Amino acid sequence: MHEVEDPNGIDKQVNPMDNNSSLKAPGPDSIPEEAHPAQSPFVEDSAVTKAEKFERHGLASEKPSAEGVEEPRAKRIKLDVEEERIYTVESGGIRERQKGVAPVKLEYLVFPPGSRQVQTQVKADDDAAEASHHTGDRARSSSKRKEKSRGQNTSRSFGSSKDRIKLCQSRATYPEFSPGPCRFGDTCNLGHDLRKYLKEGKREDLRTFNGICPVWNVRGRCPAGWRCRFVGSHSQERTTEDGRREWVLVEDEGRMQKTRSSPDEDEGTGVVNVVSTQSKIDLTKRKVKTAKADAYCDWLEKSAKELEKHFHTKRRPNDSLEIQGQANGTELSTEMEILEDNRAQYTEPPFLPSEKRRIYFGPETSVLAPLTTQGNLPFRRLCVELGAQVTYSEMAMSLPLLQGQKSEWALMRAHESEIGPPVYRPKPSVVTDYDHSKDSKFGAQIAANKPWQALKATEVLTRLCPHLRLIDLNCGCPIDLVYRTGAGSALLDNPGKLEKILRGMNAVSEEVPITAKIRMGTKDGRPTAHKLVERLALGGYEANEVGDRSSGVAAITLHGRSRQQRYTKSANWEYISDCAALIQRINEKGDSLADTIREADAREQAANGKVYFVGNGDCYSHVDYLNRIEQSKVDSVMIARGALIKPWIFEEIEKGQYLDKSATERLSLVEKYARFGLETWGSDEMGVGTTRRFLLEWLSFAYRYVPLGILEHLPPNLQDRPPAWRGRNELESLLGSDNYKDWIKISEMFLGPAHEDFKFAPKHKSNSYEIEAEG
Repeated sequence: MHEVEDPNGIDKQVNPMDNNSSLKAPGPDSIPEEAHPAQSPFVEDSAVTKAEKFERHGLASEKPSAEGVEEPRAKRIKLDVEEERIYTVESGGIRERQKGVAPVKLEYLVFPPGSRQVQTQVKADDDAAEASHHTGDRARSSSKRKEKSRGQNTSRSFGSSKDRIKLCQSRATYPEFSPGPCRFGDTCNLGHDLRKYLKEGKREDLRTFNGICPVWNVRGRCPAGWRCRFVGSHSQERTTEDGRREWVLVEDEGRMQKTRSSPDEDEGTGVVNVVSTQSKIDLTKRKVKTAKADAYCDWLEKSAKELEKHFHTKRRPNDSLEIQGQANGTELSTEMEILEDNRAQYTEPPFLPSEKRRIYFGPETSVLAPLTTQGNLPFRRLCVELGAQVTYSEMAMSLPLLQGQKSEWALMRAHESEIGPPVYRPKPSVVTDYDHSKDSKFGAQIAANKPWQALKATEVLTRLCPHLRLIDLNCGCPIDLVYRTGAGSALLDNPGKLEKILRGMNAVSEEVPITAKIRMGTKDGRPTAHKLVERLALGGYEANEVGDRSSGVAAITLHGRSRQQRYTKSANWEYISDCAALIQRINEKGDSLADTIREADAREQAANGKVYFVGNGDCYSHVDYLNRIEQSKVDSVMIARGALIKPWIFEEIEKGQYLDKSATERLSLVEKYARFGLETWGSDEMGVGTTRRFLLEWLSFAYRYVPLGILEHLPPNLQDRPPAWRGRNELESLLGSDNYKDWIKISEMFLGPAHEDFKFAPKHKSNSYEIEAEG
């Protein structure tokens, strides 16, 4: 930042990232412009080739209120601060940065300082980023709302996106005069007249993506067939030998050769970890055997009874097995004798864990957090392309996995870009025996409330999903419905049970490492993570009693908030730093025992005895990322909301600098997401609707990004809420709109007009959500 003198003689701070041309600050007598004015057709570069032709349907006819802002909404969430001045101006003309308010430059404020009206964006409910489709009653909700809706998101409806005439599968992918056999024969109530279907049964073809089907463009054929919304790009009408005109689908053999390795073409392009339909049916019918999990669960029950009996008897005062590092050989021999005596009192486990594949976390391995709903395959693929080095599936519940539910197993699918190894820069202290070529980016996260569920799900996952870097146990989900079942953050209050689950998962996971994601605790002001971290790394009292050591976790991720806190306040990185120091001491202690009689069995250890420690919370820039690693001494940082709002944060981390993405560049990311979505969910009416729905879920976070070029101070803060602002151009204002109708218009740039039955209500309790809820 440097100072220049303006014509009025007042020193003014200038951001070095400010554009050469900026909007002129409104005069004292000027009428404030609308925050999000009506948009005329855009003229953009080739990255968004169709954006300039898009017409904002009906927007120009919508009249704002007299004051240029939307009318008050019913049941609007009351802000912490209303009708107050956002900034203070000192006598020198330099504005102070206020906590909780994004420092937007004066010329981009809709309501300049001194204005009576101050509008800030309603604070979003960021529970939407974690376990949203498992949402239950909110503890802070009113009893009336609980009784009516049973949770804020359970009644969300997205309508339907279906053709007017449903085309029979026997006609969907076949030439007009050579249909396939219909299994229902004359009783089939679906459409069989192809020409009638093309004319009356489906909407007109989309003209986005240059009118070429994104799926066909990659794979050479489109599984949607005649149902494809781009069918005109891969079909033609030909003349048969008898002179009739016949519609046929066109295939590209060259493209098809490149994608023949896909195990199931209906699952998307370049997708791995695809579980067959027969395997899901076998799970539903309980035909899948989990011999290891069953044997280990039986042992857990027997061991628990033996421990209970032992603890109810009189104990010797020197029975503690905690290693104090005795130097005397006689003392060491006595300690080992006590250890063997105690082991003899208990039943041995049925088997020892397999030696695990080594993994690595370091400053170069930026981590994308597991994000329910928003952390879908297209979004992870986008983040990997932007530089994310480690990704996780959305949180899957163990019991539905064991029941073979299709929706839950779909979460385990990964794109082929996620199975490549992460960036690795060797250091002297790196874990030994680490084979970088065998590592990958994608890990699965599960939640469970009982050991048998977690163990069985782990055994089935390692059997059916060959491309897993690790399996992570969610011990931090704050959602009430998950918590009340004893899963998620409820495990933090039962460390003994949690340790059993992780130890059992480690035993049945073959070579796949096991990790855990935790929070500081369940209550504010009563953190328990430091005790839990020590227990998981060294083993609890019960485990030490029978001669066991570590639970076998390869890494622990700590979110610097309690369950009660959820996403309010800032993450406590001082506490994360204390836990990181504890892990470092434990790792150093393990190194000192190497090649001695007290060294733990390698099969019971992950990463050769080293436990990696990852911090999580409020990372919104490369500055935040590097500061966390350097100051808090964590191995890496997991990024959640920061990636949803600004996916190119991984690119900033990789390049070590701020990136002030233009509106055109940001819109090109939206276009890329839409393309990835169609490749994943299909290009038929239902696939387009699904892509639109998840695109809007992402835009419900992405709109919160405030461009760096309009900020007075850096770095930006994830917890800051901006006052009402206008962008440097109309497209930037549109992308920053908090009105969900604008998000739908953005989606229509690439997915065409929304289906007449399509509905969308944002998870966040924003103005648009409340107005929709009121009908």
